[in-house]
Amino acid sequence: MDAQAQMIAAAGQKLGPKGVITDPREIEPWVTDWRGRVHGAAPAILAPSSTEEVAEVVRLATEHRVALVPQGGNTGMAAGATPPGDGSAVLLSMRRMNRIRSIRSDNRLAVAEAGVILATLHDAAHEIGMRFPLTLGARGSCTIGGLTSTNAGWTQVLKFGTMRSLVAGVEAVLPDGSVHNGLSGLKKDNRGYSLDQLLIGAEGTLGVITAVALRLVPAIAARAVAWAGV
Repeated sequence: MDAQAQMIAAAGQKLGPKGVITDPREIEPWVTDWRGRVHGAAPAILAPSSTEEVAEVVRLATEHRVALVPQGGNTGMAAGATPPGDGSAVLLSMRRMNRIRSIRSDNRLAVAEAGVILATLHDAAHEIGMRFPLTLGARGSCTIGGLTSTNAGWTQVLKFGTMRSLVAGVEAVLPDGSVHNGLSGLKKDNRGYSLDQLLIGAEGTLGVITAVALRLVPAIAARAVAWAGV
């Protein structure tokens, strides 16, 4: 058994049957980019359901020297979540980590795991009279982890900025399997380097984002549209 197979087998013991996909038919939709231009290959998809399980997978990958490609909703247009075509990498799906851990209007913060769908966050914020201002066409399938990893920005970006401006903290598993917990959301934090900001936009190259603290804004109470001819 080669190192890759050993790593997948060991991960299966940690994740259970729901956490490992090896059926080529189930893998096939996730090894092609959203536009259908880049096609890759992977022997398995590993799908952890907690930060601890992500850390276990990363430690196993480091031990066996197996490449991982983190993936959210696979809606990116630059093929950053597509594994190489030679099958040398294993897909690390974050879609089972889909809980909103907390959401509050008093401090205008939500803590969402990496696999939370953007539309789900929008709905949860709306229920408490708040909103998360970033939105885009793939809101029904893109995930918070992917949006953060790519520093996404679409509508309302001129007013509220890209994800970098909307993230108050990041939890991530680093390449050695240790966990960086930056979810406090404190505005005044002047301790050395900002690992959170380094992880935003790094597309999984510096670590695997597992949860994000996000800034919310008040919901729009009313809207008026005017058309003026001059």
